Amino acid sequence: MAEVKRRYHSPVREEHARRTREAVLTAAARLFEDRGYAATSLADVAAVAGVARPTVTAAFGSKPALLKQVLDVALAGDDEPVPVAERPWFAPVLQAPDAAAALSAYAHVCLVIGRRAARLFEAVRRAADDAPETADLWRTLCANRRAGATMVVRRLAELTTLPDERRAVDLVWLFNDPAHYAALVLDAGWPEDAYQGWLAHMLRAAVLPPR
Repeated sequence: MAEVKRRYHSPVREEHARRTREAVLTAAARLFEDRGYAATSLADVAAVAGVARPTVTAAFGSKPALLKQVLDVALAGDDEPVPVAERPWFAPVLQAPDAAAALSAYAHVCLVIGRRAARLFEAVRRAADDAPETADLWRTLCANRRAGATMVVRRLAELTTLPDERRAVDLVWLFNDPAHYAALVLDAGWPEDAYQGWLAHMLRAAVLPPR
């Protein structure tokens, strides 16, 4: 009878790998935000994370792949394979009793995403001009923002009659850009609740039919 090899399982090793991965992602996010994509090397990330460079390469592969993973974690809040639409912090958008409440809830979603990823979005936008390997990632980010806007508008259309659904998608896509959070909160110093209130007001005024 052929010998069946058992798969080796070590909780200690897995926990060490998880902590190493978190350290690399945290270091990469900070460096991409502070220095920019082009000025950050995998060796830099490894040094800040306190690991060897081959460790970073083994875990994430290339620098573009690392940037994508950093963004994924920033947008979702963790690295679990759960779509944004199924996250607890997105649920109020889908559960809102009326269109105005749905847009207020979505303004909070935009606040959460801006808090986590505004500077990273800017790093990718700048890198896309000079680093061809990040241009596709920037286009994907823009497309994903539009997909999110489309999902929100479909929910609004279930709750009220919109004057122009296609135009509504365009406007929600315009306002869900994390660059607004960067400009008003990070640069101009607005409190987050003031930003969220402004964004909710702008979304309602732009998208919903006049009362």
